[in-house]
Amino acid sequence: MSRRHLCATIAGIALTLTFALPAIAADAGDCPNDGTVRFGVEPYDSAARLAPIYEKVGKLIGDKLGCKVEVFVATSYNAEIEAMRNGKLDIGEFGPLGYVLAHQVAKAEAVAAFGTADGKPDTYWASIVTYPNSGITSVADIKGHSFAFSDPASTSGHLFPAYGLRKGGLDPDKDVKAIFAGSHTSSFEALYNHKVDAGELNSEQLESAKQRGHYKDGDLVFLWKSDPIPTDPFCIRGDLPDAFKKRVTEVLQNLDLSSLDEADRKIMVGAGITRLVPQSDSAYDGIRDLVKTLNIDLEKLS
Repeated sequence: MSRRHLCATIAGIALTLTFALPAIAADAGDCPNDGTVRFGVEPYDSAARLAPIYEKVGKLIGDKLGCKVEVFVATSYNAEIEAMRNGKLDIGEFGPLGYVLAHQVAKAEAVAAFGTADGKPDTYWASIVTYPNSGITSVADIKGHSFAFSDPASTSGHLFPAYGLRKGGLDPDKDVKAIFAGSHTSSFEALYNHKVDAGELNSEQLESAKQRGHYKDGDLVFLWKSDPIPTDPFCIRGDLPDAFKKRVTEVLQNLDLSSLDEADRKIMVGAGITRLVPQSDSAYDGIRDLVKTLNIDLEKLS
């Protein structure tokens, strides 16, 4: 991972897909943007897989709010952050690292997250993997080999794998031939097709790959796995009108996802998750500590 990757600014705020979703009619004064709520989603899987799922989530939110909801799947993690920074998103689901940056530069406020059956925020994990017969049997063996990260602003696709490399005695800036594949799906496919020797894999992408028929036990070798990571926060833009912020916060913190297909929920977060629950900014302080450990300048990721 070269320093220029960290310093590169991902320009533009183009978002790949737009869906206008029906909702209960409401007075324009009750919702921002003359009655429309704009909801952004990070591209943690392909847009083709995420768009129809979040169209349903957007309708659930819209029906509760009484507002029309437009869902946008971003072209990159930073594109979503830039969209909120420029006032073009009212709600956003960010990755944990993306959220820390969005909170710093785009007024994002974490209010909800995927919840377990006991009402607590769920977690996921990151890992470093290779494929069988690559000749790599430990993290230290990756030195000099190609390595796939997903996106510079990704928690499980960049921050934690870089930390895992350091724990294995490697400098992620110098000791591996790093590429940023652009998404978790792309980095997985690079590994799956042996285009790189090692790379990142998170638990959510693993589930998605299983559903696509692209993974079975034994296809990859796990070299390192992270401690539990808090899942993506659902955020609101902090400069929205207070009355609307209160209303959308209540909706998000109590959103029932059980009407979604189980396969859709598995792609979003994993098996068994049926609702959103309250989440706070402080839940991501561990991410901030890891940013400091790795000397990552968040401003240079934006």
